[in-house]
Formats: sequence, C-alpha cells, structure tokens
Amino acid sequence: MNNHASKLARAFGKTPAFMPFIMGGDPDLPTTEKLLHALHQAGVALIEIGIPFSDPVAEGATIEAAATRALTNGCTVDKLFNLIARAKKDIPIPLLFRTYYNPIFVYGAAKFARRCVECGIEGLIVPDLPLEEMSELREALNGTVVLIPLLATASPTRAKKIAAAAEGFVYCLSTANETTTHTLAEIKKARHIPCVVSVDATDAEEIKRTASVADGVAVSNAIVELVATHGQACVAPVAALMAEVKASTK
Repeated sequence: MNNHASKLARAFGKTPAFMPFIMGGDPDLPTTEKLLHALHQAGVALIEIGIPFSDPVAEGATIEAAATRALTNGCTVDKLFNLIARAKKDIPIPLLFRTYYNPIFVYGAAKFARRCVECGIEGLIVPDLPLEEMSELREALNGTVVLIPLLATASPTRAKKIAAAAEGFVYCLSTANETTTHTLAEIKKARHIPCVVSVDATDAEEIKRTASVADGVAVSNAIVELVATHGQACVAPVAALMAEVKASTK
C-alpha cells in the first residue's frame, strides 16, 4: 500500500468517516474555498470535490445543475488546482477529486497527475471509468494519487473483483438497505478494506442504518442542494447540515 492509500485508509476509524461532496466552483471559487475550510472545521474525515464537466452522464439532475453553474461562472481545472493548493496548507485531511475521464484526457493524464500531487490531492474518483479500463490512468498516476473504484452493483462477483483491486477504500453507491449490507459483507469477505456508502442526507434513519454497517458515509445531493438554494451564503447551512449528520449517528 503506497503512502497516499495508507493516508486514505487512516481516515477510517472506530466511528463512521463522513465524506461530503461539493462541486468545485459552485456557486463560485471563493465560496468553494470557504466550504472546504468549514467542512474541515466540522470534523469530516475526507472531502470529495467535483471537477465540473458539461456532460456528467453518471450524475443526477442536482449535480449536473451544479456543474453547469460552476462552468458558467468560469471554473476551470487549473483554477481548482490553484484553489486546492491554497486550501491544503490549512486542511490536513484527505481531499479527493471526482471527475469524468474527458477532463483528464483533455488536460493530459501525466500533467493532471503531477498537478494533483503538487496541490495535495490524494484520491481520484472517475465515475465513467470502470475497473477494467483503469490501467492506463493508473500507469499515468504511477502511485502518486489513489484511484478509487466505484461499485454500482450488488453482484457478489463484482464486489469481490473490485475489493481485490482497490486501494484506499471502495466507494459504494447506495441501494436498498439489505442489498447494501449484503454487498459490504461480500467486500469484507474478499478483503479487509474500508467501504464508503453514499446516502441522501435528508433521511436521518438512512444515515444511521448506513453508518452502522459502513466504514464511511458519503453525502452529496443534500449539500449541493443547499449551495443551489443559498448561493454565496451557503457555508453556514452546509456546516450545520454536516453537524446534524454527524450527530444523527451518535
């Protein structure tokens, strides 16, 4: 396990690790930077930052709208790299990019990897890149950034395959509670690696159930919706939501 994978793994302990998602540049870059600091101060374990893309095929309408707002407001990959480099000086927890493969390809995979290292990004989630097609990007990353696999199916065979190849943790998209529990059990049987499950943070009972079986809980749509509603005034509501989410599992 390389140093970055080890650091990601250390983000998971006896209590559930919370990983909020924010779209970089939504509603604007200064607010994104404020959100990163507020989330760190709220005690989250990791933060997932979206790189806006014009055709996010694996996302729902909420995140797609956030990406459109960010692009309209002038967010670029380079501006996000510069923002992360500033923020990372005071934020020791792992920061991860969530992006589609097209922005990486256009930017240049080797250059993208180098900039991730320079600014302090430690993990990368690429929703449209299945496990079988990760080898080229893994080669470009060369162990400098951890490529996190997404598990979107409850198939035991698929779960075991992804568990065997994963570094850092496995990111599971939520399904029915019993199905999620079964999938996590299959991963753990194959390999002892942390598992993060996405939830809808508006449902406290879902959060409790997920936190009772998963190593980490990913919160995305509810945060993005708050940003859409409050704009530049979203920092306090987002921080309050994360405090509420954490309190719901105690």
